[in-house]
Amino acid sequence: MGYFDAASGAPLHPVARQALLASLDEGWADPSRLYREGRRARMLLDAAREAAAEAVGCRADELVFTPSGTRAVHAGVAGALAGRRRVGRHLVVSAVEHSSVLHAGEAHEAEGGTVTQVGVDRTGAVGPEAYAAALREDTALACLQSANHEVGTEQPVARVAEACRAAGVPLLVDAAQSLAWGRVEGDWSLLTGSAHKWGGPSGVGLLVVRKGVRFAPVGPGDERESGRAAGFENLPAIVAAAASLRAVRAEAAQEAARLRELTDRVRARVPELVADVEVVGDPERRLPGIVTFSCLYADGETLLHELDRAGFSVSSGSSCTSSTLTPSHVLRAMGVLSEGNVRVSLPFGAEEAEVERFLEVLPGAVAGVREKLGAPTPATVVERDALVVDALGKLCPVPVIELAKVIGDVPVGGTVRVLADDEAARLDIPAWCAMRGQEYVGEEREERGTAYVIRRLG
Repeated sequence: MGYFDAASGAPLHPVARQALLASLDEGWADPSRLYREGRRARMLLDAAREAAAEAVGCRADELVFTPSGTRAVHAGVAGALAGRRRVGRHLVVSAVEHSSVLHAGEAHEAEGGTVTQVGVDRTGAVGPEAYAAALREDTALACLQSANHEVGTEQPVARVAEACRAAGVPLLVDAAQSLAWGRVEGDWSLLTGSAHKWGGPSGVGLLVVRKGVRFAPVGPGDERESGRAAGFENLPAIVAAAASLRAVRAEAAQEAARLRELTDRVRARVPELVADVEVVGDPERRLPGIVTFSCLYADGETLLHELDRAGFSVSSGSSCTSSTLTPSHVLRAMGVLSEGNVRVSLPFGAEEAEVERFLEVLPGAVAGVREKLGAPTPATVVERDALVVDALGKLCPVPVIELAKVIGDVPVGGTVRVLADDEAARLDIPAWCAMRGQEYVGEEREERGTAYVIRRLG
């Protein structure tokens, strides 16, 4: 099976399937009722909570189950901000958080709050000192993912948590991508997770709020899940989620070593097999199963379709696969190439033979996409001693292709001005310059679009 998109949703673990089927017969009643069917359901719910809490490393009465990981994030952010309203209305997040965190921040701003985004380096990691510097006296909450969902980079959670603790600010950790591999280190205050990321059923999230953290649930009250997750519990799915988390943890150490070897192989061989490729993310501090790379002169959407036809399911942060035609906010924050982006995220049990077959198929797929795009003849003129390439109205990756075709036509020290109105060009042209050893001078606003100025160095 060439399913290589486990970071979006892992296949259902066999233990989850067994637990789900078994609890459909035993866990259908209301666990808040005192008759025998309700008591049996309550026992299953309590056992699932104990198992999940042990895996996370918290008390059982600190953990509640939610209808999804996104709902866990939204409830956690809103509740922590409401609980500390008297302190202030300032929220700190990293620039590469999952969209659920960023959307919660947008909602907070719409209600009059303020949000500071802490930038990252080219590997996708925040600097603990920069994060600490963003904390203020009116900071009510800070958020930091344990590991990035697009490039796999692990964040320095323990050091950031230490800084937050010194400042008296609770830290919410989105641990959706990392919980399968182990507990989150550090003195964090709140934590969220999502079962379908570790092989549990979809529709189950978890929210942990440590004792002593000020928290005020937002919205109509509900007696279930400590008032923090309204609605009838999906008990069969919760039982399956807890069972699968325990199961994957038992396999984690051995499977992590195996998957890391496979992704190391992909990281090393893709640049050897395909020209003009940038492998992104931290080469060492990263999740075992994720590797991401971007291919110059390739359309991300077409590339994904080609790989799908070859039997491989992968994802992409390329603007070419986005309805908004803007690059992934993660790749944009990192300042790396976005066009032709491919994320390979291997599930538990991924076969070495399938990885090898992927490496055999990839070069032909990329070459085919590049050939389909053709070699567009750029409209060029000489203006103010600079070669001007008119790429207005042309989408990723055509502006970069046209730049690459004409850079050799200017003398060393000469400049090329690429006129483009595709937002992806703002990220991809500087990334191309860094890869090809040319100087990116900067951008200038034009009547239509933007002029990106490049100086030829060699």
